[in-house]
Amino acid sequence: MTIVIDTVLPPCADDPTTFLDEYLQAPPPRSALTAADRRLVEAKRATAHRQCAGCPVFVDCLYRAVVEVDVAGYVACTTEAERRSIRRDLGIRVHDADDTAYGARRVGGGPVSHEVVLTVRHAYPKDTCQQLAERLGCSTSTVKRHLRKAREDVLVGGSEPDEHSDRPTIDAVLDAFDELSSSRVA
Repeated sequence: MTIVIDTVLPPCADDPTTFLDEYLQAPPPRSALTAADRRLVEAKRATAHRQCAGCPVFVDCLYRAVVEVDVAGYVACTTEAERRSIRRDLGIRVHDADDTAYGARRVGGGPVSHEVVLTVRHAYPKDTCQQLAERLGCSTSTVKRHLRKAREDVLVGGSEPDEHSDRPTIDAVLDAFDELSSSRVA
């Protein structure tokens, strides 16, 4: 007798390439894109959004990405910038994913300094994160982490996260997400 368990994978696990697309991970400024590129980015985002919005773990995914760990890329129908906006609205700050128990920042070759990543970004502003990583001999996630840290330092003035702050409720996160979603449409 064979028992078949029907499991439904979240769309990001079933088709990760859709959610790992460079344009969704670190979207370039609209001014840097041609009209055709803008349509391509919008189509990719719409595809990811449709799949993500229908996911059975969407609420948990959104809450964790906003409140518990600062992940990179397109997660729970939001970009990194949109999640930062939600956190700002809710008055919360989270640790970077790399500062958690998920693993070491880099294996082999030694660390890449924050200043070097920013210098290379300044020297090659049109390069993708992947191209910068190739120039530096590190992973794309390392480049993204340093660029995200630089953006956050500017936004919050480099202040340390408040370890004792109360976490928002799931309803508060969903309300902030709804507010963000309605402002996208307007």
